[in-house]
Amino acid sequence: MTQSKKKVKLAVRVSKVDGYVKIFISDNGVGINKSIRNKIFNPGVTTKERGWGLGLSLTKRIIEEYHNGEIKVEESTIGQGTKMMIKLKGIE
Repeated sequence: MTQSKKKVKLAVRVSKVDGYVKIFISDNGVGINKSIRNKIFNPGVTTKERGWGLGLSLTKRIIEEYHNGEIKVEESTIGQGTKMMIKLKGIE
């Protein structure tokens, strides 16, 4: 089955640890190449033909600057998918 015909799976898991909420998001997509993994949150970085490279950079900025949080790639395997983690201060 080619990647374009593959059934997309998305999973979201939330946990609360030491006053923080961690949101884990994983998919079975194409994965993120190691050569750009450290750059994907930079403005203008895209792998899409018609992409602008703004989505992840804006997401990171909002999470870090407005919520004092963190977003990062936990793991990614080409052809198997990616797991990301968002960490936010919990609300009591």
